[in-house]
Amino acid sequence: MKSSRTKRPRKNEPAAPQETPAQASLPLAETDGMQELAGRIERVTFSNPENGFTVARVRLPGSRHPVTVVGAMLDALPGQEFKFTGRWKEDPRYGPQFLAESAVQALPVEEDGIRLFLGSGIIKGVGPELANRIVNHFKAETLEVLDRSPERLREVGGVGEKKLKMVVEGWAAQREVREAMLFFQSHGVSAAHALRIFKHYGPAAVAVVQHNPYRLCMEVRGFGFLTADAIARKLNFATDSDLRVEAGIVYVLGEETGQGHVFSPKDALMERAERMLEVPEDLCRKALENLVFEGRLILEELPEVGEAVYLTNFHTAERRVASRLRTLAAAPRRLRPMDPEDAIREVEKSLGIALAPRQVEAVEQAGRSKVLVVTGGPGTGKTTIIKAILALYQSMEATALLAAPTGRAAKRMAEACGQEAMTIHRLLEFSQQTGGFFRGEEDPLDCDLLIIDESSMIDLMLMHHLLKAVPLGATMVLVGDVHQLPSVGPGNVLKDIIGSGVVPVVELDEVFRQARQSDIVLGAHAINQGQMPYLETSRERLSDFYFIEEEDPERCAQRIVDLVKNHIPRRFKLDPMEDIQVLAPMHKGSAGVERLNELLQLSLNPQEVALVRGGRRFQLHDRVMQLRNNYDLDIYNGDLGRVVAVDPQGPGLLVKFDGREILLEGADLDDVAPAYAISIHKSQGSEYPAVVVPVLTQHFVMLQRNLLYTAVTRGRKLVVLTGSRKALAMAVRNNATLARHTWLARRLQG
Repeated sequence: MKSSRTKRPRKNEPAAPQETPAQASLPLAETDGMQELAGRIERVTFSNPENGFTVARVRLPGSRHPVTVVGAMLDALPGQEFKFTGRWKEDPRYGPQFLAESAVQALPVEEDGIRLFLGSGIIKGVGPELANRIVNHFKAETLEVLDRSPERLREVGGVGEKKLKMVVEGWAAQREVREAMLFFQSHGVSAAHALRIFKHYGPAAVAVVQHNPYRLCMEVRGFGFLTADAIARKLNFATDSDLRVEAGIVYVLGEETGQGHVFSPKDALMERAERMLEVPEDLCRKALENLVFEGRLILEELPEVGEAVYLTNFHTAERRVASRLRTLAAAPRRLRPMDPEDAIREVEKSLGIALAPRQVEAVEQAGRSKVLVVTGGPGTGKTTIIKAILALYQSMEATALLAAPTGRAAKRMAEACGQEAMTIHRLLEFSQQTGGFFRGEEDPLDCDLLIIDESSMIDLMLMHHLLKAVPLGATMVLVGDVHQLPSVGPGNVLKDIIGSGVVPVVELDEVFRQARQSDIVLGAHAINQGQMPYLETSRERLSDFYFIEEEDPERCAQRIVDLVKNHIPRRFKLDPMEDIQVLAPMHKGSAGVERLNELLQLSLNPQEVALVRGGRRFQLHDRVMQLRNNYDLDIYNGDLGRVVAVDPQGPGLLVKFDGREILLEGADLDDVAPAYAISIHKSQGSEYPAVVVPVLTQHFVMLQRNLLYTAVTRGRKLVVLTGSRKALAMAVRNNATLARHTWLARRLQG
C-alpha cells in the first residue's frame, strides 16, 4: 500500500512590498463585481501539479512592484503572460492578493518576455542559453517561427536534428495546452475545472468534451451532472439530447444511492428524472432502455416492487453478498467440534466472570455456527461477548482477526480485547495499482474467526468486498446495535441479514447492574422504547445525562459554546479540545454543524493565520474530520485528526491522524472539514467522553428516534441535550424512519 506523505507544507519567503490596487496604475476592468488584470509572471512561489493551484508574483504594466496572484494555472512559468479575472483580497499575513477565478494564458510579444518564457523550462531541452540564442536570431518573430516554420530553428547554432525534434514536440504540446485552456475558459469553464479536464484527458480533452460533455460527471473526479450540464449548455447541446437524458437518469439514480437506497423503483425514478431534466416521459424511458442495453444499469422485476433500477455495480454486489453469505454459512468449519458446556466453563474461567443466559447462548452459537449476528443496546455486554468468543477460539489455538468500520471503533475494540484490531479497509489492504483490495477470493484473509464490531455501519459495497475475502472455513461474527442509524453508504446490511432469518441472531436485552447506574444507558433504552428519558435538572446530584431547555436556536448555539468552553470543563474536568464532541442533526441552520463549527472554532481556538478552502477555515490545532475514503493517504471517512501545521499560501495542511502526520493539499483538502461539531451520522462507530446535542424544532425533518438514540449512545461519561422539549418528544415518538430500497433480505432467503 502506498505510504502516507509526511512532508511539511513549504513555507513562503516573505513577500516583497506590494502596491494595492488603489496605489498602482493597474490595467483593471470591472465586470459584475469581478476585476480583470493582465501581466507577466516573474516568479512562481508555489505550484501544485495535481490541481494547478499556483501562487505567482506577476508584473503588471505601469506598476513598480509585482503583485501576488493566487489561482488555478496549468504549468505556470516565469515569462508567461496571463489575463486574470477575479477579486482583490487583503490577507492578514501576506498582504493584498488577487484571487483569480480564471487565468487565460497569452503569449509574450516583447523580446525580453519571449526570452524569459522559452528559457523557463516550458519546452524540454530549451534552457536560458538556447532560448537567448533563438530570440537573438528571430527577435520578436520567434514564436511565429515556432508555430509556422519550426524547421528554421536549424539556422540557430547548436540546434541539430535531435534538438529540433525535441523543441518541435515540446512546443506542439504547449500549444495543445493553451488551446484547450482557451477553449474551456471561453465557454465559461472555470480555470480549476479546465485544468482538471485537461489533466484527465490530455490532448484529447477538447474533442472529448465537444463530443460528450456528460462524460465529465461519470469519469472526472469533482464533476457532477449539474456542472457537466452547464458546460453542455455553453456548447449548445439541446436539452432533449440523448446524452443529456441518459446522464441525468444516472445522476438521479446516484442521488438515490446517496440517500442509502440500493435501487429505485422504475416509475419513481422516471418521475424524478422527467421533473429535473424537464423533458417528456418517452425520452426518459428510451434513455433508460439504452442504459440497460449498454449494461450501465440493471432492470429487474421484484415482487411487491415492480421494476427496479440498479446501478450495475450495486446489483452485482447485492446478489453476491447474498450468495456468498449463504455459502459461508453452509461451508464446513476448519476447526474440530467442541463441547459447549466445557467451552463455556473454560471461557468463564479465563475471563473471571459468570456469563448471563443470553451471553451463554451467544458463545454457544459462535461455537457451532459459521455466521452469527450479536446485537444489543448499550450496557448489554456486547464487548464481553466479543472477549468471550475470542477466548473460546483462542482456547482451540485458532487464528482470530478483529475489525470495525472506523478507526476509533477498531481502537476501542483492540483496547478492550488486548489484541490488534483494524479498520475493514486496512484489513482488506487497498491496492492503489488496481484500485481495489489485495484481499479477496484469490488471496483470502488468514483466519479461523473474524469478528466485526459496529456492524450496523457496514454498507453493501464494503460487505461485498469483505465477504469475498473471508475464507469459507472461517466463522464470521457480526456485532452491532441494529437500532442505531444505518450505514452512511447504500444498503441496510445488518438489518437485512437479521430480517432474512437465514443466520442465527442473538439479541442481548439485559442491561447489567453496573450499566443500570448510568443515566445515559437508561435514557438510551427509554428512547429506543419510545419513552421520554428522565431529564436531570438538579444541581445537587452529579448525573451523566442532562437536558437544558433553550427554545431559541441562536441562543441554543451560544449556550452550546458556553457549555463546551466553560461549564463542562469546570464541573466535569474535561478538556474542551480533546474530550467534548458536539453532535448536530443537520448541517444547516443556526444550530447546525456549519454554524456551530464557526462559533466553536472562534471561541476555543482563535487564530489569525488560516487556510480557507471552499468556505471552510482551517487553523493550527483545529480538530478536523476526513469526509471520504482516501486510499492513497490511508485515511477514511470519519477519521478524526488534529492540524499540526498550516500554510495558507501553499496551500497545505499537515494533519495528525491516529499518530500519523499526513499532508493534505489540492483536491484532498475538499475531503476534510473542521470537526468541533459533526453530524450525528458521522459520529457512528465512535465514542467520546462527552457529547453535546442540540435538539430543536428547526431540525424537524431529521428528528427521528434512531438518530437521537445514536447521538445519546455516543457519550461515554456525559451526554447533554439542549433545545426544546417539544423537539425531543418529536424525536422520541418518530420511529417512522425512511425505509431503504434494498432486496438483500429476500435474496438471502433465496
